[in-house]
Amino acid sequence: MAVVLLFALRWRKEEFDWSLFGSTLLKLRWSWLAFAALLGVSTYYARALRWAVMLRHLKERPNVWGLFSATAIGFTAIVLLGRAGELVRPYLISIKEKVPFSSQLAAWLIERIFDTLAAMLLFGFALTQTAKITLPPDSVLAWVLKIGGYVAGTAAALSLGIFVAFQQASEALGKRLGDALGFLPGHLHVRVSKLLESFVLGVRCVRDRSSVFALSAFTVAEWSLIVASFAACFRAFPALDPLGLGPILVTVGFVAVGSLIQIPGIGGGSQIMIIVVVTEIYHLPLEIAGGLAVIVYFITFIVILPFGLVLLVAEGLSLKRLRELQAQELA
Repeated sequence: MAVVLLFALRWRKEEFDWSLFGSTLLKLRWSWLAFAALLGVSTYYARALRWAVMLRHLKERPNVWGLFSATAIGFTAIVLLGRAGELVRPYLISIKEKVPFSSQLAAWLIERIFDTLAAMLLFGFALTQTAKITLPPDSVLAWVLKIGGYVAGTAAALSLGIFVAFQQASEALGKRLGDALGFLPGHLHVRVSKLLESFVLGVRCVRDRSSVFALSAFTVAEWSLIVASFAACFRAFPALDPLGLGPILVTVGFVAVGSLIQIPGIGGGSQIMIIVVVTEIYHLPLEIAGGLAVIVYFITFIVILPFGLVLLVAEGLSLKRLRELQAQELA
């Protein structure tokens, strides 16, 4: 987070008022922060419920608590190990539920797809609202932003439709796509072919439309909890009281897309997005935006650490052991 604030200072080229930053944090409403933390933890449980849907074709009754434990440990590994910890969760689930690791790697890929679609829908909404807030109605840029928002939302909806269509003939289409990519160099073709195989396997994890509906419903539930968590973070800051649900949704939309971006030397762009939105769209001081970025980071990522570390010890594991086991599985 220190790197994010330094990046913001350099970008804005203005003196940072540390006393305002400190007073902003001291005036926080702690009851709202506690509520935001509770909602933040709930998002991980929603992820576990969604993952259970993708296990139904392999196990009739997946252990939801076991899935939550693997989810908490997995995200703890990401916080402590970086992107190297991404595959800890599917690996642990494959061990706990006694299913092939490749099937859970496929489930992880499908989860990413649904989260990306949700992020694009929110980003589309954010673009349309930004045009209304910051630009005159007859501005060409306002028109471009609105069209961009509608395109992003439509693309996300169409992508879900394509996913459902692909589901009906996944094996045949996967083989055709693999053959069509035969022109790629050998090593690249092997990597793309494995990715396609995982995707096809992932699609087979949700064999019927009821499963797709359940995945969609849990994705809506997860992102509703994320929005509610952001709203609680906003309410924790007295200076943000004038901002209602619309600005909160706009912020979540930009942050959702920012979380998909990896900035060299910084990592995810979600905190940078918070600073950009709060200062450039809502014209609030950098110190308040920086405080919000810090709090959101803790609520989004750090809040799961105590649960993940306790569950890690309870499982008789260590981060070093997880890395060793994961390396053996991927070898």
